[in-house]
Amino acid sequence: MPRIYLCFLWHMHQPFYKDLVSGEYKLPWTRMHALKDYYGMVRILEEFPQVRQTFNLVPSMMAQVAEYASGAALDPYLQLALKPAESLTDYDRAFLLRHSFYSDPHHMIHRYPRYGELFDAWQAQKNSGVRSPFGVPEFRDLQMWSQLAWFDEELHTEDPEVAEWMRRGRNFTLADQRRMGEKQREIIGKVLPEYQKLAATGQIEISTTPYYHPILPLLCDSNIASVAHPNVPLPPRFRYPNDARRQLALAREYCAQNFGAAPVGLWPSEGSVSDEVFTIAAELGFQWAATDSGVLNRTLNRAVPVEGLYRPYRWRQGELSLGVIFRDHFLSDLIGFVYAKMEAAAAAEDFLRRIRENCAGILAGGRDALVPIILDGENAWEYYDHNGRPFFRELYRRISEDSRMRAVTVSEALKLMPPEPVDHIFPGSWIDANFDVWIGAAEDNQAWTQLLRARQTYDADQAAAADRRSLAFEELLIAEGSDWCWWYGPEHESDNRQEFDQLFRSHLANVYRFLNLAPPEELSRPILRVAVPEVHIAPSGAIQPAIDGEVTSYFEWIGAGVYRVDERSGSMHGKNVVVKEVHFGSEGVNFYLRVDFHHGYKSELAVMEARLSIEALDSAQTSQVVIALDHGAAHATDMKLASIPQSAAVRPVECALGRVLEVRISLQALGIAAGRGLRFQFSLWQGGLPIDAVPQQGWLEMRTTNPAELGG
Repeated sequence: MPRIYLCFLWHMHQPFYKDLVSGEYKLPWTRMHALKDYYGMVRILEEFPQVRQTFNLVPSMMAQVAEYASGAALDPYLQLALKPAESLTDYDRAFLLRHSFYSDPHHMIHRYPRYGELFDAWQAQKNSGVRSPFGVPEFRDLQMWSQLAWFDEELHTEDPEVAEWMRRGRNFTLADQRRMGEKQREIIGKVLPEYQKLAATGQIEISTTPYYHPILPLLCDSNIASVAHPNVPLPPRFRYPNDARRQLALAREYCAQNFGAAPVGLWPSEGSVSDEVFTIAAELGFQWAATDSGVLNRTLNRAVPVEGLYRPYRWRQGELSLGVIFRDHFLSDLIGFVYAKMEAAAAAEDFLRRIRENCAGILAGGRDALVPIILDGENAWEYYDHNGRPFFRELYRRISEDSRMRAVTVSEALKLMPPEPVDHIFPGSWIDANFDVWIGAAEDNQAWTQLLRARQTYDADQAAAADRRSLAFEELLIAEGSDWCWWYGPEHESDNRQEFDQLFRSHLANVYRFLNLAPPEELSRPILRVAVPEVHIAPSGAIQPAIDGEVTSYFEWIGAGVYRVDERSGSMHGKNVVVKEVHFGSEGVNFYLRVDFHHGYKSELAVMEARLSIEALDSAQTSQVVIALDHGAAHATDMKLASIPQSAAVRPVECALGRVLEVRISLQALGIAAGRGLRFQFSLWQGGLPIDAVPQQGWLEMRTTNPAELGG
């Protein structure tokens, strides 16, 4: 009987945050994710012994985990969380307020009432500009919750101390702080042993990535970026294939030391591949590699259907060969970016339904199907209910109960199905099958230029002692990591972009310091340009636009509020940004909304659904309107209004789709009097899945126009 083989590969990765000169960790993310994601993602599999998976462990991340577990890591973020609240300086308090809310407000802050109170108080203080109202009790509670919110779900119920802290919620003591710090070391100490345990049983396979997570094709030859993107602006050529080889060899050595055998599988950093990279990997002993379906499309020079995607391939050049699988980009992104917004059982069922539908023709033809699901194993879960555990339990249970499905490791899958041959691989990454995220933008190219200068300086200077040259070379390998250029250029945003910029330049400066040279002055200046944030302007006057789907006149929306979306996609790449901006306002009788879309989405809008929720600020009455966007037309298909207009002549809702979407809703139908406040959310759905939302978090608020006040 033909079967569906599900190949989950979870990529576990953080950049190297440690400064080799000071010994300090400049950001806390390896520790924070080790408290829940690295341990919890593999631990849950013990509940489902039939589910086998592949975990891709980046050695530089695991080395940091091991140092935290040993107690040797110097982490200023943790030190300040454990400092007695009575002893905090003004600097300490400002630092804590800035860095203690790095969590999703809905799922990781307001989930815990006390943490939510502190967050709201901090937000109010920021908005009012008054001095922080936090005293010693508030700061100690904040110190505790900024850490407890990252503790693994299992500990909430199974660890008596953590469970008691969760129940109490406030009024923590200095002894609680100290014990919380000890508890972190205990938790992190379980991470590597859990992977070793399940790897020894065969339930998981360990694959790896080059040690410091560099973009291997660009190390081998940065000019290869022009193959995928002709005429892209490039920095001076960086060509150090031996660095790529060293990064791969170090990764194999690290995994062999920790798991008893060198890994045979490779997820190249960011799924970035080339023939030169595959040649080096095969020479070093790797037997398989994985990348994205977009790379397969460009390799075969056509859009490959699922029949071609859901099978293994074998790359061969001369005597060298590698098994290759190509991730289902769409399904992987559903887990990474969409299912967090859905109920767990519905999300799991939707995922498996799509797989069954995709595989139906393959199975009917008598062939097995291999479905590669490959994505980040750490960053998405804070946006899920209870850190994604309900979703995973629903998903893994359904897989275990389906006789036509098996979750297998990549190595198992390659033995179960015959591969298709390929004689080359297109040079690209998992993002658009090119390297544009990491090279080509002005910031990226400046970073590559500075890296090249440091690399050339290392080659030219032979005067430093061997131990110092070794440290300088390690700093170069760290600076070759992909994460620094992830934050340069226009694609991504983070509260920590400045820290990442500083870290990259510090690693390069350390190259010179270890060589007993003065770092160049340019490394003292940020590479980052000023980011363009979202724009939110409140309504300033009455509006009464024609609802025709067009901006009929420049003047009809003057006075409207404006919310312009920040297009950077955050730490993870893949979130759809369909909406460019929204305009909103009233004339005291109606609420008006205009939604402007990005170019390129017109065809998709033909089959989308818009959902609008509006709430009266003074009464909390909520109204909801669902609008079908149907091939250039828009019509309300479902309305749950706070009240029905008394006059039959008043149409409660009117909408039109043309170049823009325009909506009018009667304030009377919303139960909102003229001059009163409201807040609203707008979202787009397609095929029952959430596609985009404005705003991404929270609501947009406005005060409606009071005609009696006009002209006053």
